[in-house]
Amino acid sequence: MIYQGNSLSVQLLEAGIVDLNLDASGSVNKFDQATLQELIAAIKAINNCVEAKAVIVTSAKPAFLVGADINEFLDIFKKPEVELLSWIKAATDIFDSLEDVNLPTIAVINGIALGGGCELSLACDYRIADTTVNIGLPEVKLGIMPGFGGTVRLPRIIGTDNAVEWISTGKTHKAEQAQAVGLLDAVVAPEHLRDGAIKILKQAMAGKLDWRAKRQMKLEPIKLSKIEAIMSFSTCKGMIAAKAGKHYPAPMVMVKTLETASTLDRASAMAAENLGFAKLAKTEAATALIGLFLADQVIKGKAKKATKQVSKEINKAAVLGAGIMGGGIAYQSAYKDTPIIMKDINDDALALGLQTASDILIKQVERGYSDTSKMAKVLNNITPSLNYDSVKDVDIVVEAVVENPKIKGLVLAEVESHVSEETILTSNTSTISIDLLAKSIKRPDKFCGMHFFNPVHKMPLVEVIRGKDTSDETVASVVAYAAKMGKSPIVVNDCPGFYVNRVLFPYFAGFSQLVIEGADFATIDKIMEKEFGWPMGPAYLLDVVGIDTADHCTDVMSSGFPTRMKKLDNDPVNTLYSNDRFGQKNAKGFYDHSKDKRGRPAKVASEQAYQLLTENCAEQHDFTSDEIIARLMVPMINEVIRCLEEGVVDTASEADMGLIYGIGFPPFRGGPIRYLETFGLDNFIALADKYSHLGEIYQVTDGLRDMAKSGKSYFTTNVKTALLAN
Repeated sequence: MIYQGNSLSVQLLEAGIVDLNLDASGSVNKFDQATLQELIAAIKAINNCVEAKAVIVTSAKPAFLVGADINEFLDIFKKPEVELLSWIKAATDIFDSLEDVNLPTIAVINGIALGGGCELSLACDYRIADTTVNIGLPEVKLGIMPGFGGTVRLPRIIGTDNAVEWISTGKTHKAEQAQAVGLLDAVVAPEHLRDGAIKILKQAMAGKLDWRAKRQMKLEPIKLSKIEAIMSFSTCKGMIAAKAGKHYPAPMVMVKTLETASTLDRASAMAAENLGFAKLAKTEAATALIGLFLADQVIKGKAKKATKQVSKEINKAAVLGAGIMGGGIAYQSAYKDTPIIMKDINDDALALGLQTASDILIKQVERGYSDTSKMAKVLNNITPSLNYDSVKDVDIVVEAVVENPKIKGLVLAEVESHVSEETILTSNTSTISIDLLAKSIKRPDKFCGMHFFNPVHKMPLVEVIRGKDTSDETVASVVAYAAKMGKSPIVVNDCPGFYVNRVLFPYFAGFSQLVIEGADFATIDKIMEKEFGWPMGPAYLLDVVGIDTADHCTDVMSSGFPTRMKKLDNDPVNTLYSNDRFGQKNAKGFYDHSKDKRGRPAKVASEQAYQLLTENCAEQHDFTSDEIIARLMVPMINEVIRCLEEGVVDTASEADMGLIYGIGFPPFRGGPIRYLETFGLDNFIALADKYSHLGEIYQVTDGLRDMAKSGKSYFTTNVKTALLAN
């Protein structure tokens, strides 16, 4: 053994070949600070080994290397930019030193090589992968760009256009795709990977392969004519500006860095990359997107834990109520290989449910994402039925009938009498109390909420709502089923609106009050979309949700929180509802809805809506963008805080992901709590106090004021426990 560390080792093999083997103590290899330091020592040991004639870089794990340890990023990125620049230069120097080893080198890639794993392979002279490999540079998804030499080496290996596409999209690529663009020198079956690598090295050692020429290419400027460079980079910058927009700076910084570095040698190009990386690391978008990644890991971790806890896997399901929502749930379960019975009381509803699933699958086939055999398999996993006999042996039932507590209660009681005592019952409800519905059944411990978001196949979130009698086993089983369906489940406690809808309605209330005061709903939408970053503004969202649905939910929320969420006099939503304007579902809401020439949804602000609103609203006048954003976002953030303090949602990470996955909270802001902490707790309190006279939804909690005074973070503090302690 030439060198032995905790995460990697170096040993001499046959014929002078040195094996630099990655083998971290955890389940995967990744670059944390300790591993980078060990890599320095390993390279030094190789350089000092007189018997060494070539280097093979291998992994003892199922994956080559998954990238940098993102858990370390947020603390590192808090450093001043000058210190951050020094840190990233020290890291890239390590990769340069591997590239400068005076021996032929080859990366032996198995499984996954992402981010720093891909960059490690780029520092080698040759790269061989097995047929299962996925490789790429996904850093842009974290609001940053490759920082270990990826922007320097990749374009010199696969060409500028390919490199820009790889880095700006952050997509992963299969082995054959990577070989096609020249990233991989060979792709072989997994069982031939090591032998294939040694064969290439022996050819290089024998002078049959010119490894020095391959290396030299990475040390020099890119060979592009001025016209080629202008055409390439100008086109890229135009496309990126149009697609990424101002809220996601990483792609543009990346392409400008790559453009600058293209005319430089390695040392100068690496300095440009260091500077670009440090600049992006200090952006709010990077903080938000890294936080989002970590929050998503929290949800996935809890789902994995739940899956391990359940005593019986859910292998057969049923959905009660077909139609669009029931069809979406049936599709999602069937698509992820859990057969499902779709039960309704009439054939027309069943036909609509099957058509919903079929339409989703047809679009996938048309776009090349699936094929007819997969489509047939999914549809065969859905069994339509008009009677309860068909559900007697299912493991779980998802009730998805009309949003009416009496009807839901009757349906739940009826189905309970037809299933086994071990069958779990759930209700897909957006607002109705789980404890109220539980009164209709005999086994409340086997019952909880399972709130899907529409359209089911696109929206990642499922709220699993725990009632006061719901057992831990039931919650774990439903979480595991949701994860098996490909969803991101968060567990919330029962209350009006649960979590997502509860915090959404103060946002809607802020919108309605602004319209009453004379704000233009279309202008509000434009500001909340273009300036804040929502996928759709509140007026458009209300049309999509359904004005009738929103009006009903407002009544539910008002009953649940009579002082804070009391229904507004002259509420614009109620005004439209009272005049049969229900939104997209009848093409009339705040907007008039239609289809464009390609069949895509189109909308125009409705003159009739303006006329109706004029009767109960002040004369239209302008509000500043900052005021509009504050008037809508302060109520939402305040309600998120209350949900954390009351234990409705368990952690800040789940609070963030719930809104990102449930209603499209702008990812570049990281979620409501990440946005709050980036904005600054003291700054937010001052802003909220400015509007506190408008009502309780604008008034911050004492707990928030205490958090601000203590300087604590919601991501490291159990807010509910802290409040109880006080």
